[in-house]
Amino acid sequence: MALSRLDLRLRPCGALKGRAMQGNAMIQMRDVVLVGGGHTHALLLRMWAMKPLAGARLTLINPDPTAAYSGMLPGFVAGHYSRDALDIDLVQLARFAGARLILGAASALDVERGEVHIPGRPSIGYDLCSIDVGITSAMPDLPGFAEHGIPAKPLADFAARWHQFRTGTNPARIAVIGGGIAGVELVLAMTHALRELGRDAEAHLIDRGAILKGMAAQTVAKMRAALDDYGVTVIEDAEVASVGRDHVTLTDGRQIISDFTTGAAGARPYGWLTRTGLDHTDGFLNISAELQTSDPRVFAVGDCAAMTHAPRPKAGVYAVRQAPVLLANLRACLMEKPLRSYRPQKDYLKLVSMGGKRALAERTGYAVSGGLMWRWKDHIDQKFMARFQDLQPMPPAPLPRDRVAGLADALGPKPLCGGCGSKVGRGALREVLAALPAPSRADIHALPGDDAALLRVGGQQQVLSTDHLSSLTDDPYVMARIAAIHALGDIWAMGAAPQAATVSVILPRLSDALTKRTLSEIMTGASEVLREAGADIVGGHSSVGAALTIGYSITGLTEAPVTLAGARPGDVLILTKPIGSGTVMAAEMQLQAKGAWVAEAVRYMQRSQAEASRLLARAHAMTDVTGFGLAGHLLNICQASGCAAELQTGHVPLLPGALELARQGVRSTLFPQNTAMHPGLQSDPLTDLMLDPQTAGGLLAAIPEADCPGVLRDLRAAGFPAVRVGHLLAGAPMVKFVTG
Repeated sequence: MALSRLDLRLRPCGALKGRAMQGNAMIQMRDVVLVGGGHTHALLLRMWAMKPLAGARLTLINPDPTAAYSGMLPGFVAGHYSRDALDIDLVQLARFAGARLILGAASALDVERGEVHIPGRPSIGYDLCSIDVGITSAMPDLPGFAEHGIPAKPLADFAARWHQFRTGTNPARIAVIGGGIAGVELVLAMTHALRELGRDAEAHLIDRGAILKGMAAQTVAKMRAALDDYGVTVIEDAEVASVGRDHVTLTDGRQIISDFTTGAAGARPYGWLTRTGLDHTDGFLNISAELQTSDPRVFAVGDCAAMTHAPRPKAGVYAVRQAPVLLANLRACLMEKPLRSYRPQKDYLKLVSMGGKRALAERTGYAVSGGLMWRWKDHIDQKFMARFQDLQPMPPAPLPRDRVAGLADALGPKPLCGGCGSKVGRGALREVLAALPAPSRADIHALPGDDAALLRVGGQQQVLSTDHLSSLTDDPYVMARIAAIHALGDIWAMGAAPQAATVSVILPRLSDALTKRTLSEIMTGASEVLREAGADIVGGHSSVGAALTIGYSITGLTEAPVTLAGARPGDVLILTKPIGSGTVMAAEMQLQAKGAWVAEAVRYMQRSQAEASRLLARAHAMTDVTGFGLAGHLLNICQASGCAAELQTGHVPLLPGALELARQGVRSTLFPQNTAMHPGLQSDPLTDLMLDPQTAGGLLAAIPEADCPGVLRDLRAAGFPAVRVGHLLAGAPMVKFVTG
């Protein structure tokens, strides 16, 4: 059948999966999109996990895999908490809630089309949307601040910059612009931390009026005393004219020397909110008692919202208490039921850090301070963060009472993981393929051990390969990109230039609207990767199944194919990507991997190997490192080339977190079958990672030793973390593992 256009029509699910698929499979019908990982949304995700709504697909959009908790920021700055203690892991939380996580910063909201725009990727469609993006302390109108200042919010950026600054050795000169409670907390915490590190600290707190304006008299007196104790110079009734690299200039001409200038002068909304067309007050989205904006499909919570029905100052306590109302109202909209109202309290307990392990508690004008207040604040903060820690995967549904003997053992103690793309081991497939008749056509050259074939077409050599992956991330755009890189690996490993591709997509059951949205994301991701690689999509098919699966059949052209069979004793082995994706993604499904580790693994899996393939075009042998693991694919080279290999395990680059997870006993589902390829091998965490199945892994090339320095130099200049990981030896095909 000619594939002149994409055939993306869904076939009837009954024709594919039978009666069970028709009767029992759940269909997702409505998209609920959460923009921002603020406190309200974090709590909502946790509550959603406890009671999900059938038929709804939940999506979280956030720039980073973690969200910093503002209540513990002063404690982190002062040195009381580690950096990790500050973060809510959104990757784990989204997995726990069964939500898609899109790592990206929203830049616009199209309320007419019902779409959230994210630079660098397709828009995300929604039926209901909630915005919880917080605020910023950036000062775009203050000359020099964008270049030399550090906003106190977003918290993650500030925390990273502060960590770098505090570890220095020079005298520390700091300035905080903004004398509200946030600025006072911050300058006290910074000064305390620098003193504890033995650094001479010179601190200034600058405000255009009086500091702590609007706070109770007792609070002002106690906080001023704390500033005096820490030697902070308070400059009031002073306007800042500009910020330089090492100073702050005031409008009266004074210059304040500062190597670390931060802004905490009030809350500012993100500029894109004013361009949504939604009603706002000074950029903060106006919301009703039901937390809805002027568009009833769009909700807003936390500091980015203005409670016009009950104006209140910006405070985390309101965001926390909005969460159950937001959850109830999103569910009510989806179920066509009445909405609830949120009624904020008029006053609340304020707990303010005072630098060291002392805090101030203030309510209704009365203030108490001391170590007991710090312990109270610490208890409240730790209790809040405990809600997002030690999340456990939801248990699988119990097996039927009546079942085939041995079914429980066959399924194993854990569900099939996505660390290996839900692939089967090489043994079964190789046995079946070996039993087939050899190719009878003269224009087909099947290569032993290679995953691609060589075809002769009109005097040219064409490479043909196919591959597919079950979803290891719920972001269909990213999954399409990863699957494309994975499938292109066989083409690149033969030194070929990608030519054409067909796409095969299996979608879970979705409504027509969600099907269109999901396919649009998939095809955009696929097209981007394949076009960048020099190939065109020429057709495709789609169907419905139990889970998202994306595959590609790809052709490439080459004049001098690089196969597995050309390696020679004395060749050195070069690897172009770190390994460990199988372990990291298996841990992600078990809620054991840190979000930052997962984000880095996903980033590497989307890294094209096109330029690496070109730079390695003169290799004697080459393969892409995928399901058999690094050692398994190296063994393939040895078997095809008739030689042995020495793999220096200590030289192999690893993805962040992979070794730590391996030490914890995390293994991908395919790991036991990869282990069977190396009988007698002594297991340890590092060695086991050599057997870890990879998704969209790097290229492993055997090249002459004399070429190694130049090739490594060129690869690294092109941005590849290429490393020499071993060499080939004369002898029977085998892989010898060498530590060091």
